[in-house]
Amino acid sequence: MCAKPKLYYFDGRGKMESIRWLLAAAGVEFEEEFLETRDQYEKLLQGGSLLFQQVPMVEIDGMRMVQTRAILSYIAAKYNLYGKDLKERALIDMYVGGTDDLMGFILMFPFLSAEDKEKQRAFIVQKATSRYFPVYEKVLKDHGQDFLVGNNFSWADVHLLEAILMVEEKKADVLSGFPQLQAFKARISSIPAIKKFLEPGSQRKPVPDDKYVETVRRVLLMYYDVKAN
Repeated sequence: MCAKPKLYYFDGRGKMESIRWLLAAAGVEFEEEFLETRDQYEKLLQGGSLLFQQVPMVEIDGMRMVQTRAILSYIAAKYNLYGKDLKERALIDMYVGGTDDLMGFILMFPFLSAEDKEKQRAFIVQKATSRYFPVYEKVLKDHGQDFLVGNNFSWADVHLLEAILMVEEKKADVLSGFPQLQAFKARISSIPAIKKFLEPGSQRKPVPDDKYVETVRRVLLMYYDVKAN
């Protein structure tokens, strides 16, 4: 039996959360080692595990992989979540790229000041509803299928659901004007592997709190202030 993938990151979302989502969607069990001290991080650096001196890092199939997009692409291809041909893969890459851009606006949200958080919340909702969600709404409406690409469940669907739920945490009714996305959310959330990951007690991480922020700052020596977009 192959060893379970092992994830090295903080006990929180960050860039690792999409990797957790994709592994869970593929039905793959994984282990985690949480970075809590600078010494742990330095040990990984000194051991040569972090190719570009940064996490996330995932041990899988005898490799120590870094760079989030490379890790996600590997998992998607390995578990048949990356389309059936180059054209489908290109569409998946485009849709994932769009959701990545949107999620990027949320990634640093926990590190903002209270004043900047309110500005960023409005910015996130505005971008989601005017730039990103309309694209996926149109795709689903135009082709009339259950999934974004090739009418098969793929990485693009997993990533979009993750993004939708993240934006809903900033504004609960953000999908009110997007009936196709409302149906998509319900449909993808009911897939057994996804449903299991959304249940309490899974390895899905909660909204980042002050403890998570302080741990990341301490481990990465982040003493500067993050600014809103």
